[in-house]
Amino acid sequence: MGRKKNNPLLEKIVIQSIAAEGKAIARFNDQVVFVPFVVPGDVVDLQVGKKRKKYMEAKAVHFHEYSAQREIAFCKHFGTCGGCNWQILPYPDQLNYKHQQVIDALTRIGKLEIPEPERIMGSAATTEYRNKLEFTFSVHRWLSKQEMELETKSFNALGFHIPGFFDKIIDVEHCYLQPEPSNAIRLAIRDFALQKGYEFYNQRSNSGFLRNIIIRTSTTGEVMVIVIFGNDHAESIQDVMNFLSEKFGSTITSLQYIINKKVNDSYSDLEAIVYKGQDCIYEQMENLKFKIGPKSFYQTNSNQAYQLYLKVREYADLKGNEIVYDLYTGTGTIACFIAGNASKVIGVEYVEDAVMDAKINAQMNTINNVHFFAGDMKDILNEDFIKFHGSPNVIITDPPRAGMHPSVVETIKNCGPEKIVYVSCNPATQARDIDLLKDSYNIIKVQPVDMFPHTHHVENIVLLQKR
Repeated sequence: MGRKKNNPLLEKIVIQSIAAEGKAIARFNDQVVFVPFVVPGDVVDLQVGKKRKKYMEAKAVHFHEYSAQREIAFCKHFGTCGGCNWQILPYPDQLNYKHQQVIDALTRIGKLEIPEPERIMGSAATTEYRNKLEFTFSVHRWLSKQEMELETKSFNALGFHIPGFFDKIIDVEHCYLQPEPSNAIRLAIRDFALQKGYEFYNQRSNSGFLRNIIIRTSTTGEVMVIVIFGNDHAESIQDVMNFLSEKFGSTITSLQYIINKKVNDSYSDLEAIVYKGQDCIYEQMENLKFKIGPKSFYQTNSNQAYQLYLKVREYADLKGNEIVYDLYTGTGTIACFIAGNASKVIGVEYVEDAVMDAKINAQMNTINNVHFFAGDMKDILNEDFIKFHGSPNVIITDPPRAGMHPSVVETIKNCGPEKIVYVSCNPATQARDIDLLKDSYNIIKVQPVDMFPHTHHVENIVLLQKR
């Protein structure tokens, strides 16, 4: 099939830079062209896929020259799998682009005057840094061109969704994101299921037996495995779970399963049943222990999370007599981490299960000056709440990617804390929120943090001081 008339082939285009969302940038006739899986300095032919008034999207179909900046991807799934898309960029260059991304977000989006940011904190581990991965079973395996030409008969897969396709799964042979026994467990259950003829899930018809597997690990060496089944066939469930139990023995600290008959993959409202071992695993940070259940949120890069929390504690610079509000507290990790330096910490979080975990974490660590509350931030954080619990001297906020609701920003402003430590996984929405605070607060420090090597994602911490 020939290319469409309106989608031209652009020849010998030089890739110039990296865009905010991780794609590279080229230019053609004063138009910006966004291109994945290339690096600055590559000279390529580009097949345009989308044309807009001010930009185009394209993919590289032929390389005339490879950039001196380019590295060889270490994963065989690079270019197909949606993760680790910056493998071809040397890690120091990744950090440089992320550092600049934070500066651009704050100065261009927020129109903010900022001090020179502290040098981005790189991750000590650039592979096997994740403590949680979720894999999907599917009867719709993504096929390469070679496999399609061979007319392969095997369509089952266990791996990740292909970007842009809800029903296509790449069958992952080796993933570099999580330490062992992650790969061993995934491959073992896949091969066992194929041998036994168990039905993999069909994302189109929402039917099938094996649906997902979640593997969680901790720096303490504990491992949690959760198998999600699409139906409640008791004998087959017993067979799969018994296989994992016998195959991996004491390697798996917590072996659980969930039955999900819904049309979507969410499982936060479903019961997790312990098949063998503990109902949780534990993470350690300094002298603190954190309980991680099957549905708990915990920072995905454990070691880098510790570095981030150290910086938050440094920026808060607590003297022991302050009231601290920890907004979007999650399972209370930051609240517990800084509690020993404060008079009182109030943690607020909209997910009730997370607040239950936060209370358990505080109790487990005999922390008595932290109090957690569940509710929508814009509703719970009102004048009466603040009057009852005391006006905060310091606010730490770590919202989701969408940032804070304008009414929450306004409430923070009205509280008038001396300091705000704003942690964000999205510098663009962080810049937008800080723009609403800039009349009352000065930006004192900026610290980018790389939590996800080989991706374009970057975390950022900003210290704000009351004028």
